[in-house]
Amino acid sequence: MTEAYRKYLDPAVISRLKGIDVKARLVVEGFVTGLHRGPYKGFSVEFAEHRQYMPGDPIRHIDWKVYGKTDRFYIKEYEEETNLRAYLILDASGSMGYTSGGISKLEYGCYLAASLAYLMLKQQDSVGLLTFDTRIRKYIPPRSVGRHLHAILKELAGIRAAEETDLGVSLRELAQKVRRRGLIIVISDLLDDEQDVVRGLKLFRHRKHEVIVFHVLDPYEVRFPFESEVILKDMETGEEVPAVPWDIRREYRSQVSAWISRYRSVLRQSGIDYVPINTETPFDVALFSYLEKRQRMG
Repeated sequence: MTEAYRKYLDPAVISRLKGIDVKARLVVEGFVTGLHRGPYKGFSVEFAEHRQYMPGDPIRHIDWKVYGKTDRFYIKEYEEETNLRAYLILDASGSMGYTSGGISKLEYGCYLAASLAYLMLKQQDSVGLLTFDTRIRKYIPPRSVGRHLHAILKELAGIRAAEETDLGVSLRELAQKVRRRGLIIVISDLLDDEQDVVRGLKLFRHRKHEVIVFHVLDPYEVRFPFESEVILKDMETGEEVPAVPWDIRREYRSQVSAWISRYRSVLRQSGIDYVPINTETPFDVALFSYLEKRQRMG
């Protein structure tokens, strides 16, 4: 990557730009410019049946296994489902407002959601948005038309962190709304009851959706680098706890590492893509994770 566009993948630079539409466009254009391989092809299709080969049919669709058994050419036909239907699920609870000095987790999540929406709509996929805290705040159903991006960006631009969180309930509510199989993209710090979160995510897998989880954390939440006595405040309940960092740092890091490992293990066992990421991470890392997911699905 050259410096000309690499800077637009830096969260700190993006946060200083005006307008979430500008931020999303620059992130995506920088990402696309930096791709070393060709753009991914859509997710698309369900195998339906065979039909006999006719002159002019694409050779790549010939089923060679059938040819080996029958000595005749047959074409695989597919159901028309050429566009992906994706749902961006963004956690807007109080804990997402935390920042150690850079951008907050919620800001990062908004830029990531905006960039994914921009990217998918450029690919003529359908994308929707759901924001939640203890309940679903806003639900914008998926559409694939270009002007739909404005509705998503407008919602993201006005979002503020507030309230406690109940990711499990929100996932179950969304599962009732989503009928057609698609891609569920969750952007959250997952600071909720682990078992409830996992149950909600598994519900989508049970219903044959593909699921990717971007687990967004602030670097201080992972490293706990404080050098003096601190008051730790729960951003959702307001509860305060005094702490002496050097007394608890090792145990804290161990607990956080174990927590992340549990999510990684349990979700991957369920066929859910789990991407731990912190707010210092350039956006291309997150977007490549999404890209790789799409390639495996295609």
